[in-house]
Amino acid sequence: MKKLIIFDLDGTLAKSKSSIDEEMATLLYKLLTVVKVSIISGGDWPQFKKQVISHLAKDTNFKNLYILPTCGTKFYVYKNKWEKLYEESFTDKEKDKILRSLKTAIDQSGLTFEKLWGEQIEDRGSQITFSALGQKAPLKQKEKWDPDFAKRKKIKAALDKLIPDFSVNLGGSTSIDITKPGVDKGYGIGKLRKILDMGTRDMLFIGDALFPGGNDYPAKKAGVKSIQVKGPEETKRIVDTINACMG
Repeated sequence: MKKLIIFDLDGTLAKSKSSIDEEMATLLYKLLTVVKVSIISGGDWPQFKKQVISHLAKDTNFKNLYILPTCGTKFYVYKNKWEKLYEESFTDKEKDKILRSLKTAIDQSGLTFEKLWGEQIEDRGSQITFSALGQKAPLKQKEKWDPDFAKRKKIKAALDKLIPDFSVNLGGSTSIDITKPGVDKGYGIGKLRKILDMGTRDMLFIGDALFPGGNDYPAKKAGVKSIQVKGPEETKRIVDTINACMG
């Protein structure tokens, strides 16, 4: 049996930028009583608190939960309170290069955006995230904008040429995540191995973007046995099965 179950957040535990529902919260509560759990996502720490932590029962075994925001560029553990172990932040020069390149890549893609809900580009300190329809776009709008990732792949192709010294991955429903080279979910897996003192053979990763170019793919590439899911409902069935086997 695995010692650590690792999840993506958006599209895996919950719909894009939405909170986990009551059933998922109950399943995670049970899972945390029998095994260590980690969540790695492109969202920043406040998003994790809003989408996951605030929906878990107060007596949840949080010491078994490891949170890695912004694709593993940050790492939080619970020691009577949540504490940040590290953060791989950009320099001002790196941010400027990424932002200029991102705007150029959008122009080169030929894509147009009739309406935006909030800012398209978010500086998360250790990650720059592009959200095609804006940070606050309605879920229905996001789900139908780029279901096959084809639109974002155009932007990513341009970015790969403009900033080859950075990691560019697709995630969520409309987003593109940019991090330092090699600092992605695979990097997060490496940190989990070191901090928890366990091998990849002891881990299981569950995510919705495990294809090449997806922001879950680096976890698979790191050697972790991985399960591709289509959404939270499929994740629930897997977690329920794990709970039954381990409980």
